[in-house]
Amino acid sequence: MTQLLFFGRLGDLAGGVERTMTLSQPHAIADIIGLLDASDRLLGSALGEPRVRYAINGAIVDADALVEDEDELAFLPPVSGG
Repeated sequence: MTQLLFFGRLGDLAGGVERTMTLSQPHAIADIIGLLDASDRLLGSALGEPRVRYAINGAIVDADALVEDEDELAFLPPVSGG
C-alpha cells in the first residue's frame, strides 16, 4: 500500500494527515491527484495548486514523478516565514 501524507491545511481538507492507497502499477502524482479529485473536488483542487510540493520517500519531486505501491507520497503546502 502507498502511504499518502497531507501536511498543514491539506491534512484538514483530507480529513486527516494520513491515508493509504493500493496501486496496481506506478502512477504519476498528477494521476493520483486526479483520483483523489474524483472523490473530493476541494481536496483535489488544493493538491493541484502550483505552490504545493510533493515528496516521494522523502525526496522532493515534480508532479510527473511515478509513485509505486509501498512508496510514501507527501503533499507539502506552501509555508510562509517571517
